[in-house]
Amino acid sequence: MASTVFVLQLVVRILSFPLYLLKFLGLWNQISKKWFPYYMMKFSVTYNEEIAGKKWELFSNLQDFVGPSGKLSLLEVGCGTGTNFKFYPPGCTVTCVDPNPNFEKFLFKSLAENRHLQFERFLVAAGENMHQVADSSVDVVVCTTVLCSVKNQEQILHEVCRVLRPGGAFFFIEHVADEHSTWNYFWQQVLEPAWYLVFDGCNLTRESWKTLEQASFSKLKLQHIQAPLSCKVLRPHIYGYAVK
Repeated sequence: MASTVFVLQLVVRILSFPLYLLKFLGLWNQISKKWFPYYMMKFSVTYNEEIAGKKWELFSNLQDFVGPSGKLSLLEVGCGTGTNFKFYPPGCTVTCVDPNPNFEKFLFKSLAENRHLQFERFLVAAGENMHQVADSSVDVVVCTTVLCSVKNQEQILHEVCRVLRPGGAFFFIEHVADEHSTWNYFWQQVLEPAWYLVFDGCNLTRESWKTLEQASFSKLKLQHIQAPLSCKVLRPHIYGYAVK
């Protein structure tokens, strides 16, 4: 099976040669950063429709973590186009972090459609280095379909723990690798070389639950599900929350 995966991955790489050439020439990253927000604007609508039930279920717990101020302070890492805003409770104070500045105009469009929120600021930064956010300063951190593409999962979770107040929570929904014995995992492996390039560093075969289990949270509530998505390789998901 491993040799079959290797051969098919080679075929995928050959078919993706123009993208690899652009990357080698230093052009692909610039192109990707500009077109990816437009893709996410379309994809996030479909994704939200297909997984809305799980998001409402998960984010219904946000109010349980309101801090001493009486108002929920929320930091979203990898906010993208603001696709999660409609799931947040009224009066919630939101700070957004994303390494791609080209998401900003889509983010503010989403804010205009979700006036029940109080927006604080948009920070252009990687989740692994959120030095602009003070220690123990937020009640909740949210991260959805982001751990698949970050460079260092351990570091981003370290930063999450740093910015959360004691007793605060990290909420997540992430697509992950399927069980290794499945055909779906086989195709995740085959497609990953091209997928990584086309979708801005997204990895199909990450086992993000392992990193969450090893992080320094006091409590972790995590579930594995097969999300009702039209794209089969994205169906394996984890979702839940972790308490500092």
